[in-house]
Amino acid sequence: MSYKIISKYIKDISFEIPTVQAFAMLEKEISNYTLNFDIRSKPYKDNIIEINTVLRVAPSEKVKHKILTEINLAALVSIEKNFNNKEELEKIILVKVPNDIFPTLHDTFVYLFKQAGLKNFKIDKEVNFEKMYMEKKNN
Repeated sequence: MSYKIISKYIKDISFEIPTVQAFAMLEKEISNYTLNFDIRSKPYKDNIIEINTVLRVAPSEKVKHKILTEINLAALVSIEKNFNNKEELEKIILVKVPNDIFPTLHDTFVYLFKQAGLKNFKIDKEVNFEKMYMEKKNN
């Protein structure tokens, strides 16, 4: 099954450091945050799907002064005509396209943190979308 990413764009960014305390404590509390991904798709028009990959930094309940950050990178993807393999289409949406666009998502997210004054913020450059897909499928 072949697909082609026609274009990708930042659909939405939310980056909120609501208080000085949240900023001051962030580097100390960053280990109490987790990265979450949410991948959704919807048909756009003939054989074109919009795939939204949302990366979110979520605080645990231990964090007193929370920041709120999220970025949604959308991709318009062209799928072969008359394609009927639902399982393969699901893998394209949940694994292949997110793998293809993650470098842009990663670089944009790290850039936002650096511009916010957090020079040492790092997230993994590699995410195992295949593993996430299999875990979701097995549940």
